[in-house]
Amino acid sequence: MKRVIGYIRVSHEDQARDGVSLEMQAEKIRTYCALNDLELIDVSEDAGISAKNISGRPGFQAALGSVYDGQADGLLVWKLDRAFRSTQDALATAEKLNKRGKGLVSICEKLDTTSAIGEFFFTLLASLAQMERKLIGERTAAALAQKRSNGEKTGGSVPYGYRVQDGRLIPDPEQQCIIERIRELRAEGRSYQGIADILAEEGTYNRRGRKFAETQIIRILKAAA
Repeated sequence: MKRVIGYIRVSHEDQARDGVSLEMQAEKIRTYCALNDLELIDVSEDAGISAKNISGRPGFQAALGSVYDGQADGLLVWKLDRAFRSTQDALATAEKLNKRGKGLVSICEKLDTTSAIGEFFFTLLASLAQMERKLIGERTAAALAQKRSNGEKTGGSVPYGYRVQDGRLIPDPEQQCIIERIRELRAEGRSYQGIADILAEEGTYNRRGRKFAETQIIRILKAAA
């Protein structure tokens, strides 16, 4: 590669920490280009954006579009997680770049997908990064489940079927009866919308005194599973 376009990104969380600024990333990219005899065409950025997929990052879309259009030979990022948050996005993008004879370079991971070994390690690291995020999510979910089982409120809205008393979740008898009725109707093979219609016919409404929405029925059944 001779000509590259840089991409930098910070989320709102990154902006609260030192050392992950846009300027720091841009400086790393400029230095890398100078040391490796690369022409830096442009640096595209997404500030305060933490979208989980690349479709939610206009700066990244613009950078990729420029590379796809042939304005540069590849895309250069400071670190892999600045560009991707899922293996699917990473592999799909790498494949599109490869088909066009373009490359992706990540400075921190020392990856260059224009080489066979670089492409292999890129795939491996992207998979490991996604696995780590899933493990964190599983540990968080387990911790929240344990808190709920202990009757502790875990933040956000109070789950249907419960109310808060002295900072703890306790079952709401009336709502628990409604949950049981929803389960019965679902066991009879009723659709989610059908359940909502039957509850309305029976004079049973949600917390706001309105007819249950199909999405509410789904959430209630999922939480009660």
